[in-house]
Amino acid sequence: MEGLGIFGATDMIGAVASIPALLSGAMSHVYYSYTEILAVVGVFYIMWKMFNFLYFCYTLIQLHVTPWLLNKTKHIQHYGEWAIVTGATAGIGKEYAEELAKHGMNILLISRSKEKLQEVSDAITKTYGVKTRFIIADFSRGQEVYPTIKEVVNGLDIGILVNNAGLFYEFPERFAKVPEDKVWEIINVNIAAAVMMAHIVLPGMVERKRGAIVNVTSATCCQPVPLMTLYAATKVMIIYVWCHAAGLFIYSINKHIKITELFITSHM
Repeated sequence: MEGLGIFGATDMIGAVASIPALLSGAMSHVYYSYTEILAVVGVFYIMWKMFNFLYFCYTLIQLHVTPWLLNKTKHIQHYGEWAIVTGATAGIGKEYAEELAKHGMNILLISRSKEKLQEVSDAITKTYGVKTRFIIADFSRGQEVYPTIKEVVNGLDIGILVNNAGLFYEFPERFAKVPEDKVWEIINVNIAAAVMMAHIVLPGMVERKRGAIVNVTSATCCQPVPLMTLYAATKVMIIYVWCHAAGLFIYSINKHIKITELFITSHM
């Protein structure tokens, strides 16, 4: 009996002593299982990053290398015969209009000053020998301006749309202190105009299977800027809401650009 008691106690001590080894083996098995799963996840993540990198290289070549290898004028003209530029009577919009005309595109100018539109239109026609037309439109007035634009655009081979028209406060201001009328004007110009102009020209571009839309935004969409909340939000909307919802590729140019004025309000 005593011998059996000693034997049983010895077995129990041995069994207890083997528990850490069993737990260690089980934990090792679980660890290696998780390691294998994480390795598979890591492979897919690397493949995804490689795909994004290759796609970036492809778009970089398409945007910067291909135009230099091909005839730049023909490369631009293959989009269509006409380009629309909003806010086209000064600044960035005027430069876009002149550059596109330089490469042989006819230009449809949209702004709110008839005198300035006529001046820019005549200068472009005289300098570059292309056709020009213009529409007097104040985008801050909202919906009422678009029937006229649709009437003029219908029948034109619109290849490029430059959404440049933009509006800022009279001076930087806290959002709560911006007058309600100014809030609606900024929304109408910075958001509604870009969306509606694209809505007008996109059906023709889709039908012809060619075309380009350029949205001029602002550095304020890259980081929070005090006293410019509403303006920055409207610029972010164009990039991260409208473009993504339409499933478009977005190429943001944010380097090597020199702009001398801090606050830019285009001449609509």
